[in-house]
Amino acid sequence: MQRRNFLKNISAGAIAPSMLGGLGMGMQSTSPWQKMIQNFLVETDHVLVMVRLDGGNDGLNTVIPLDQYDKLAVVRDKVIIPRNQILDLDGHPTVGFHPSMTEMRNLFNEGKLSVIQSVGYPNPDYSHFRSTDIWMTGADSDEILSSGWMGRYMNYEYPNFPNGFPNADVPDPLSVELGGTLSLTFQGPFAGMGMSITNPNEFYNLVQGVQSSAPNTPAGKQLEYVRRIAQQSNDYGQVLLEAYNRGTNMGTYEDTGLSEQLKIVARLISGGIKTRVFMVSLGGFDTHDNQVVEGNHTAGEHARLLSQVSKGISSFMNDIEQQGFADRVTGMTFSEFGRRVISNFSNGTDHGSAAPMFVFGTQVKPGILGTNPIIPLDADEDTNLPMQYDFRSVYSTLIKDWFCVPQNDMEGIMLQDFQYLPLIDSSDCVSTATHELNQRAGDSLISASPSPFTSSTNIKFETAGGRTLVQVFNTSGQLVATPIKGTYQKGTHEFYWNSENLPAGTYYLRLQNGVFQQVKPIVKVR
Repeated sequence: MQRRNFLKNISAGAIAPSMLGGLGMGMQSTSPWQKMIQNFLVETDHVLVMVRLDGGNDGLNTVIPLDQYDKLAVVRDKVIIPRNQILDLDGHPTVGFHPSMTEMRNLFNEGKLSVIQSVGYPNPDYSHFRSTDIWMTGADSDEILSSGWMGRYMNYEYPNFPNGFPNADVPDPLSVELGGTLSLTFQGPFAGMGMSITNPNEFYNLVQGVQSSAPNTPAGKQLEYVRRIAQQSNDYGQVLLEAYNRGTNMGTYEDTGLSEQLKIVARLISGGIKTRVFMVSLGGFDTHDNQVVEGNHTAGEHARLLSQVSKGISSFMNDIEQQGFADRVTGMTFSEFGRRVISNFSNGTDHGSAAPMFVFGTQVKPGILGTNPIIPLDADEDTNLPMQYDFRSVYSTLIKDWFCVPQNDMEGIMLQDFQYLPLIDSSDCVSTATHELNQRAGDSLISASPSPFTSSTNIKFETAGGRTLVQVFNTSGQLVATPIKGTYQKGTHEFYWNSENLPAGTYYLRLQNGVFQQVKPIVKVR
């Protein structure tokens, strides 16, 4: 996102969101409910900011195992950072940061940063595309999931979305991703659970706020549905614009893409937006060559990128602390994989496995989780670091301890049980009342009781009449049952569903009535 273009157009009253699979829309005038809620701003609950380091960050030159330095100097001679330039950390004499990370070193020493050593997953895949999918969905390396880990959490927290959204209880987008279209991270079981902000210049001539009537035909009803989703995008975009205009920034940000994204996030939060999750991105970490400058390993592409990350996160932290809402915001970094142990002959490193993650904020439990990786002296082009922590343990911990999801509900979101890590002070959880409000927000068209269930449950659904379909999908997106398929009169219907032939696990009920659909998770237990 270009800083000047964004600021120029935001002041002109235009911002271009993209929602539900990248549908871009322009802005309309403020609706009455939006004007009403402006006078009743409520602080957001806990907010998570995800910083994506796209391309595969070199962890061994980011968090440097000083007790392995002599071995690193042998196997990484083309990229090794001079020992006297590595940033020491208070209380951790065997670990240091890249010299471009002064600001993050300061956050660490102030107790606002946690380092998680050697994060990865079993049987790593070294393809950017496949590994990115794995990190975004929380899948096993041999498993294909069609929903993202955060999309499943959003579906759990806001089960009626998108029907009846936005509304007075949940007027704001559930999540916001800056740059490009909505990623797989925020894909729910059957709908994108948020919006993305792209360059508004492309959207000036799209929606002018006048919606003509649609013909009374099947195609017309589909057009009505598209316009309905467009209206949601318009409303969300207007809320985003108004929050930005109400908000402010304190402190100084450098003029880089990542800092500008974080600056926008801070200003939106300052403006009272109730969005729970933001994601920003910085690309360029695929450093096969020119990772360092020959003769000066403290300079080069990797140093430039880590400087942007360090300065951007530090400026963001300083901003939200000055504004008084730092205790409600936690952030994390992630990258699809690390780099190889050895350096290559192009002053770079190739695709690898495990790498460190950072979790930052005033509510993190600071320090270093895990031990330094052991560097073998006989490392070759196939040598990789073994993982110490599964990345899904980090995700699970943040959902459980930051968003305060009961442990009994976790498997329905993460699809497996993962280790919980001492990362977050969970004493200040979001209130149960807020969760219940989110559960009720929007129009509920389908539900199951009981859930969890052992062999059968009663499914209730509401239809506008005509052809109605109820399907059951597993977490991989495979259709496993079609309990209802036919023509129904308008109203509420209920039926008994026997699932004895299905294994225990999480499933999704999908109601389709004409062009409208809604998805609800259900859980079968043994």
